[in-house]
Amino acid sequence: MSEQISDRHGHSGGRSGLLERVQGMLPARFRRGTAVVPVVRLSGVIGAVTPLRPGMTLSGVAKMLERAFGTRNAKAVALVINSPGGSPVQSRQIYLRIRQLAAEKKLPVLVFAEDVAASGGYMIACAGDEIYCDPSSILGSIGVVGGSFGFQEAIKKIGVERRLYTAGSHKAMLDPFLPENPDDVARLKTIQREIHATFINLVKQSRGSRLKGADDVLFTGEYWAGETAIGLGLADSIGDLRSVLRARYGEKVLTPVIAPASGLLSGLLGRRAPGAGSLAALDGLAGLPDDLISALETRAIWARFGL
Repeated sequence: MSEQISDRHGHSGGRSGLLERVQGMLPARFRRGTAVVPVVRLSGVIGAVTPLRPGMTLSGVAKMLERAFGTRNAKAVALVINSPGGSPVQSRQIYLRIRQLAAEKKLPVLVFAEDVAASGGYMIACAGDEIYCDPSSILGSIGVVGGSFGFQEAIKKIGVERRLYTAGSHKAMLDPFLPENPDDVARLKTIQREIHATFINLVKQSRGSRLKGADDVLFTGEYWAGETAIGLGLADSIGDLRSVLRARYGEKVLTPVIAPASGLLSGLLGRRAPGAGSLAALDGLAGLPDDLISALETRAIWARFGL
């Protein structure tokens, strides 16, 4: 009888040892007790820079966000943001998706601003429960900007006559080949004020009592370097991803980077997939103007922040 008891105990101990060995064979992120903080990088101009060269959009980042928040053993989700802004609609949709996932999974969101988290980039940063930055990071630019050109004099000089046919008295509003109409400008500014108010409300709801500056300072479209942004309550602290996560979750915290999907479809949307060289030939010289415009517009948006 004693031998049977001994055998049972030995068998039990063997099973426990087997479980430990199986645990040891699993990737570290799947082991019990391992702290994991998935990292999602959100970089670049937000929205369509040109119709054929989309920037950061909800459809482009949604899968990465879902994978990050669905990571096993995740203690939080870290977002690394480097964006000068862009589309207010895409910025707000990305913000909302982050907050929805955070609520569903009950995970805190830690944001780390790199060179710039400004305008729409700052709107996305507000999805974080905490915002960290570098002393030289640029944050803020809580405003709305729009621009165009006036070509009416140029086309006169080269002998071009503008012919435009519309149904609707304001359908040609702000046409760059027509003289500027003060009424059209007034209508545009009304729209901009509405969008600005939405942005302001989002920042106030997200940052709450942490905001220290007055409205006529915070919401003028001005931007600031890291330390000043912290003083105004736009960010919480100076800190980099590695140091902050190790201090909070231990030296062995795992920080898997959630990469965007790759393949033929992503190649068609601007990221060349392996074997997609033949698609590039279809662009030929016809794609050059679009590429040039895209590069110039992207450069202009970054240049607003001295970068």
